[in-house]
Amino acid sequence: MLARTADNLFWLARSMERADFIARTIEATLRLEYLPRHGVDDPNVEWEGALNAAGAFDSYTETRGAIDESSAIDFLTFDRANSSSICNCLENARSNGRAVRTALTVETWTAINDAWLELKRFEATRRASKDLDLEALTRFLDYVKKASLDFDGSCYRTMLRSEAYWFNRLGLFIERADNTARLLDVKYHLLLPSNEAIGGSLDYFQWVAILRAVSAATAYHWVYRDRVKPWLIADLLILKPAMPRSLISCYESIDRALDSLARDDGRSGAAQRQARATHAHLERSSMTEIFQSGLHEFITGFIEDNARLASTISEQYLFV
Repeated sequence: MLARTADNLFWLARSMERADFIARTIEATLRLEYLPRHGVDDPNVEWEGALNAAGAFDSYTETRGAIDESSAIDFLTFDRANSSSICNCLENARSNGRAVRTALTVETWTAINDAWLELKRFEATRRASKDLDLEALTRFLDYVKKASLDFDGSCYRTMLRSEAYWFNRLGLFIERADNTARLLDVKYHLLLPSNEAIGGSLDYFQWVAILRAVSAATAYHWVYRDRVKPWLIADLLILKPAMPRSLISCYESIDRALDSLARDDGRSGAAQRQARATHAHLERSSMTEIFQSGLHEFITGFIEDNARLASTISEQYLFV
């Protein structure tokens, strides 16, 4: 496979997964914003958290300054100046998909193209009314999540398990792992005000919103059969292989994809070794050790390792 084709497939999946994550983050933040707050100095702290989770806080403050709900939503959804906006993610996904059209099935290309066409309709509605009201915004976010599910499902059900499929899966799970880690870190560091008690009502509803953002509220109760507790949520989203968005589940899938590429290619390299090391580290970890050493430190290290793996994959496969 040509390196450029592999690169396009990798970033196609990352862009679709990122669009889905940002839509879910906006939904969770809207829920958090309507919770009762007492003595909170900054009423927009949730949107600061959303921008940080999307990796867009610095670019937002440079271009827009003070944070408010309307401006943050616009920046995360339709602003072309934000490289991670939903609009740019879907545009990039279609551009990458179009470049490798012959490597995709009809169903997968249709899912990507339909998502782009629907985006254009939402953009036209937004231009006509200058903004999306809450009902229209909800429809838009639902459409983005559905577009990502359609893409993911079409890949899984129709693509041949060849190099094209495995590069696509690599992009998806690298992105998903990064998103889950950032969401956990933002909750741990930014959302709970200093005058609110850990384990209090606000803390509880914030953690519930995080679970809903990754479609894990029902899974949590199936696994733990207990009230919402921060360390159990962290356990679910970091160390539970049965949870599809957990860090360890993502790395099981990354290992599988890289091993499949190694079999096809006939050789293994630094990317395989690096992925196995991160997966093994997750398997050896326990929540007691993670909280004792610091959840923020653990997640920061993971995000750095995950980004390093993405670079290694690029060096090993995509740009040579």
